Amino acid sequence: MTSFFKAKKSLGQNFLMHARIAERIVLVSELASDAVAFEIGPGTGMLTRELLKRVGKVISLEADYELFLKLQTDFAKDVSEQRLELIHGDIRTFDIATLPKGYALVANIPYYLTGEIFRMFLESENQPSIMTLLVQKEVAERIARSKKESILSLSVKAYGTPKLEFSVPRGAFVPAPQVDSAVLTIRNISRKNFSTREEEQRFFALIHAGFAHKRKFVQNNLIDAGLSDGSIPFKARAEDLPLSTWLALSSL
Repeated sequence: MTSFFKAKKSLGQNFLMHARIAERIVLVSELASDAVAFEIGPGTGMLTRELLKRVGKVISLEADYELFLKLQTDFAKDVSEQRLELIHGDIRTFDIATLPKGYALVANIPYYLTGEIFRMFLESENQPSIMTLLVQKEVAERIARSKKESILSLSVKAYGTPKLEFSVPRGAFVPAPQVDSAVLTIRNISRKNFSTREEEQRFFALIHAGFAHKRKFVQNNLIDAGLSDGSIPFKARAEDLPLSTWLALSSL
């Protein structure tokens, strides 16, 4: 039973308890029957079960050793049939290059690792075909719905197309987090916006410099960082500039 395990705050554990929500997460991912799904933090296996019903193979990485052992028992048949590969490890030290090309990332991720996970997978040489992540609702809205840009929203949009699929109430988890969640998909993932690694690096240097001091106009921030070419309207703020402007600057 899920209640047997006490959630570890150090691992940011909030166990998804509703099979219908797990099913909906998989459905919005629109994965082919022969797809390979990579799951971070399967926990008690709620999402894992739904993935196994619809894809060819699931690779699940679990940092909690007790849960890892329980998952081996609960999913022994799927493991023996090689439809499920269970790995004990930390996503922060996991080698993404070991995943098969074209894999899909589908996961209920620890909130405190959200930015790091976006960065790891979108900037990886082995990018996923799609990312479907259960994240804080506020984060999903900031990325997909806000008219104001941020370093995070621009970093995501530079590689793919984000969409807030649906909200998930805090009561769907045990223990319940203090905020509501949402399912965010990122499709059309590629590096098409960058012709070189140098251009990609310049893009990130620009947005970090542009957002360095929010009360300053972006031109002043870029001048302070020695990155301005004078093409941005003087009174523009970083949050008001669209992705296209930042990409144009990075290609100069």
